[in-house]
Amino acid sequence: MVWNSVSMLAHQQGDHAEALAAGQAAKATAATRRDPLHASLAHARTSIAHAHLNEGRSALRALDLAAASLARADLNLPRPSWIAFYGAAELFALTAVVRDRLGDAAEAEAASFRALAVLPDTFRRNRALATTRLALAQLHQGDIEHATATTGRVFDEMCGAPLPGRMRSLLGDFHRGLITLAPGSAITLQWADRYRNEWSRP
Repeated sequence: MVWNSVSMLAHQQGDHAEALAAGQAAKATAATRRDPLHASLAHARTSIAHAHLNEGRSALRALDLAAASLARADLNLPRPSWIAFYGAAELFALTAVVRDRLGDAAEAEAASFRALAVLPDTFRRNRALATTRLALAQLHQGDIEHATATTGRVFDEMCGAPLPGRMRSLLGDFHRGLITLAPGSAITLQWADRYRNEWSRP
């Protein structure tokens, strides 16, 4: 669905008002009205946009609607290949983003654990991204030791493969947050050494 792509691109470009408008347009399509799975994804996209616009109540309402729609969806129906990525794991992952953005790091951590519990081991990149989000949620709770240990699992998941751009950006956020919380500490210096080694991979 084109509106899903527009919403994702706008979010990546930091235009959250446009991402919200695209998510709302997606909700009005015939496919979304017919299929709860499409509806769930549209609600999830609008939730992300609301969260980045600091509209917490609307973000959480959209999350609830996304979960309710997904619960009604028949996942065995034939659908276009572009929506094959979406299901419980992706909704949990998006929930982690929303909750962390709204300052509820504990709920973000829980949602990340739920995403990892249902993501197959073969989805290496998705698992690494969910693990990065988990580490950020732990860091935002001040749990530095667990957070840095969790990021170690990100690198393990990638098995030496180059880090995708979005993962690099999130790890950069983690690095800056770690330095802010514990500048000059041994755990920060050790993590920074591994971070630089992983970052330098081609």
